[in-house]
Amino acid sequence: MGNLPTPVFIALLFVVGVLLLVLFIAFITFGRLYIQALSSGVRISVFAFIGMWLRKVNPRIIVDSLIMANKAGLSDVHSNKLEAHFMARGNVQRVTQALVAASKAHINLNFDQAAAIDLAGRDVLDAVRTSVQPKVIDAPSRDQARTTVDAVAGDGIQLRARARVTVRTNLARLVGGATEETIIARVGEGIVTTIGSASNHKEVLANPDLMSKTVLDKGLDSGTAFEILSIDIADVDVGENIGAKLQAEQAEADKRVAQAMAEKRRALAVAKEQEEVAAIAANKAVLVLAEAEVPKAIADAFRSGNLGVMDYYRLKNLQADTSMRESLGHDEDSGTDEQV
Repeated sequence: MGNLPTPVFIALLFVVGVLLLVLFIAFITFGRLYIQALSSGVRISVFAFIGMWLRKVNPRIIVDSLIMANKAGLSDVHSNKLEAHFMARGNVQRVTQALVAASKAHINLNFDQAAAIDLAGRDVLDAVRTSVQPKVIDAPSRDQARTTVDAVAGDGIQLRARARVTVRTNLARLVGGATEETIIARVGEGIVTTIGSASNHKEVLANPDLMSKTVLDKGLDSGTAFEILSIDIADVDVGENIGAKLQAEQAEADKRVAQAMAEKRRALAVAKEQEEVAAIAANKAVLVLAEAEVPKAIADAFRSGNLGVMDYYRLKNLQADTSMRESLGHDEDSGTDEQV
């Protein structure tokens, strides 16, 4: 030391002092976590805590997860993986709990799979629990406005059904697999198909298991994150007579069409009658004009000598006789109408 220049010696003392100060502050800050990890059999250095602090990673979550994994005998859980998952905004504790639950239930699930499920937005712990203990899904869901699946049988009778689907999570298809909504929609589709294909609603009421068999035979769990274990028809009720209602509406529509056609024919008849009245009036006008020419023709015949006095009186007598006959004919017609 005595051979070293004084400035270099001072610099070394400064560096050593800074390191000791950093280690002292780190021990005060992370000492409790370090001792807790060391006593639990988890080996993690003080510099690892400093690195977590610099990377803005919560060391408490990492240490607790490491202790939990170590006590459960998980060998593939390391601090680097936990930190990476934390910085990816994943739920580290939830993933660790899921790994522990899967290990106890003898389910093959590694850290990468659990982290991928968690980052996909799925509840990985709930998925593990559901794969161990299946859950029941109501179809339709209780959150929906409609509480039953409605369909019409071949005889026009509406049936309202409710089903309960027992499913188990398929961890291998959880990432990218369809959710519960798809299961509910497919089960509803199968129920509607079964009821609609029945020729009589009594067939469905007598054998409600037909709906369950139809849905299960279609393999509706393909492409979903679940495996359908069973489908139970909880309730089947008889609704309205849709066929009779449609027939009544069709009859009412036909009635309106017939009324419209009758009104059209009546309007055409009225228009034709008015045309005939106008034609009669025109003919009467022509007749009046023709009758007005008769006196002029008689006067011209007198002046030209073609008509004599006796011829004129015979013409008048003929007109009087014709008028009398017309009068008698009108009287007979009036009497006949009165007798009727």
